[in-house]
Formats: sequence, structure tokens, C-alpha cells
Amino acid sequence: MINRAIIIVLDGFGVGELPDANVYKDEGSNTLEGIYKNTQLNIPNLKKMGLYNIDGINISEKEKSPIGAFGKAKEQSAGKNSPVGHWEISGYINKKPFQTYPNAFPKELIEEFKKEADLEGVLCNEVGSGTDILKRFGQEHIKTRYPIIYTSADSVFQIAAHEEIIPVDRLYEICKIARKMLDKPEYNVGTVIARPFIGDNPENFIRTYNRKDYESNSFGRTMLENIKDNGKQVIAIGKIEDLFVGRGITKKIHTTGNEDGIRQTINEIQQNSEGLIFTNLVDFDMLYGHRNDIIGYAKALEYFDSKLPEIIENLKEKDILIVTADHGNDPSTPSTDHSREYIPILIYGKHVKENINLKIRDTYADISATILDIFGMEQLEGTSFKQEII
Repeated sequence: MINRAIIIVLDGFGVGELPDANVYKDEGSNTLEGIYKNTQLNIPNLKKMGLYNIDGINISEKEKSPIGAFGKAKEQSAGKNSPVGHWEISGYINKKPFQTYPNAFPKELIEEFKKEADLEGVLCNEVGSGTDILKRFGQEHIKTRYPIIYTSADSVFQIAAHEEIIPVDRLYEICKIARKMLDKPEYNVGTVIARPFIGDNPENFIRTYNRKDYESNSFGRTMLENIKDNGKQVIAIGKIEDLFVGRGITKKIHTTGNEDGIRQTINEIQQNSEGLIFTNLVDFDMLYGHRNDIIGYAKALEYFDSKLPEIIENLKEKDILIVTADHGNDPSTPSTDHSREYIPILIYGKHVKENINLKIRDTYADISATILDIFGMEQLEGTSFKQEII
């Protein structure tokens, strides 16, 4: 009946704090409501899918009869970033947390990195917002040619460099060296991120879409591998390939932001593939959540919403569309970090029942359990809701 699933992840689009948000200092975070209450948010198509009908959403504009199924899911993994969120959506729950560095990286780690990467020096080594750090250290980087190293509340080792000072290929090489080093148990860093930027002064430094993530390869089997091993296609759009270190992927398509990601997704939907199309739309998180840009975030949501009818019109008879997220990133709070939140689950397809409330799912992994159940494949973590929606 259904032979292809399309998952679109709105990166950083949470729908309310999780019960353990206090552990992550994220009490009060609610990305959707934070944007809605501070803007004139107009997203009629997401509303039709049941976004405002999700249990616990304090928005009065409920849809009388949503066109599909709707609900939200808890995160069981330790952490609140893209890798663990996507892994859990795909059936792997990361229960052992990666190491974070709230006081920046220890001297011995930095010295080992400099030696391994053959670097004379590095700049910064602080915890902070990348855009602020570029303003503070960008000029010194241009002068010294030293890469800028920083982290955040997540387990990340970020390396920023001007594309004309340290070419992108060299930056990637440095990141690969760091990735290998940071896999050691004593460091245990989840993600190394290449952060190339351009510009000639602090007021116009801009991070480019040559960003690349180097994830830990410590996660277990996922839905992607099950689908691929059963002879189906797994098409990765956006940073999906990076998040899964290429595992279980048959075709990769890198993108230059949300508009390109949506266009590439529609193009792939129009093809006669079977299996999974998995898209990450990174701008919500990268450009707006981390910068506390509520207006920009709202406009990005409205743009995606305006493209939803085209996405839906191109769905084939045996397709199922799932719109979800990987974590929160509430731009209305003082924090510029990810937030520990529920993620929305919005489902539509010609064989999907209308106005089905999936309520609160115990894990993001219920998404992969449902897809694998529909495909008749072995399920991993989570509980399928196939019988509720089809």
C-alpha cells in the first residue's frame, strides 16, 4: 500500500519543554509558542496538518478537521542536538551522553590537537555563540592564520576559518584529524564541525554553506540500514549524510539552505523511487534559532508552509509524508543553544486517516518503528503507530 516515506526535519523546531528540561537548563522553552506569541505567524498549511492541535499546544487556532495524523514525541536519548535526535528518529537511542565542555577544552586536548594537525596555534577556546565569536576573533584569525576553536552546551568541537585564509579543503582535513583524536574515550566528543566563513570585517563576517559535520560513528543500527539492506533507496538531502556518516545511504544531495533543500526534496518526490527520502532543513536552527532571530525564524516557517501544498501535490499514491524535528531551539529565550523539547509529528498521505491524534509518543523512535512496520521490515527501537494511521 505504501512503498515510500518522506521525512522532512525542521531542524530545531520544538513544541514544548520535556519533563527533564530542567536537567538541561531549558525550563520554559517552547520554540513554536515562543515564535507564535512574538510574531504574526501565518502557517495555514501546517495548521491544516494539525500542528496547533497537538496535545499541550497553547494556541487557540485549532484546526476543526486536520488532514492527517498529528502528535508529539519525547526524546529518550541523552543530549539535545541534531545527531542524537536524527539517530533516535531512525531507531537508535543514544543512552550514553557525549562529553560536554562547559569550561572550554582542557589545555592537553588543545595541545594534542595542534600537534596532530600541525598547527602553530589556535584562537579562542571558549564556550559561546559562533556569530559572536567570529566578531571577536575573526580579525585576529585573518592576521595570525590560526583557526578559531570553540564549543557550546552540546558536545561539539567547532573549527572556524576564513575561506581565503584556510582553504575549505584544508579545514576539512583539520576536522578529520580532530574527529579521529576526539573519538578517544577520554575526550568522547560527539561532533566536529567545520565552520568556514567569508567577509573582511566583524560586521560582515558570514558563515557559509560549506559547513560540514563530522559525527561520532559510535551509534548503532538505524532504519536507514534496514531499508537499504532490503534493496530500497535511501536518499539523504541536506546534512543527513553527515549525521549518519554515510551509513545506510544510497544517494546523497547536499544543499545550500532551506529553499534548495525543499526544491531538491520535491524533485526527488517526483522520481519513481521506493524506500526513504530523508531531508534536513537546517536554516531554522543555524540561521535563526542560534541567533535568537524570532522574525527570521517565523519567515522561514512561513516559506516552508507556502511550499507544503506543492510538496503534497507531488506525493504519489503510495507515499507517506512525515514533518517533524530533531530538538528545539527557542529564539525567544535568552539562550542561543538547542533546547530540550518535544518534537512535532505531522503525517499525511493518500492512505493516511484524517484527524488522528497520536498524542504523546514515548520516543522519537516511534517514527522509524512505524515506517519499518509499514514496509514489513524488522523494527528497531520504538512502538509502531501504523494501525492508528492506516
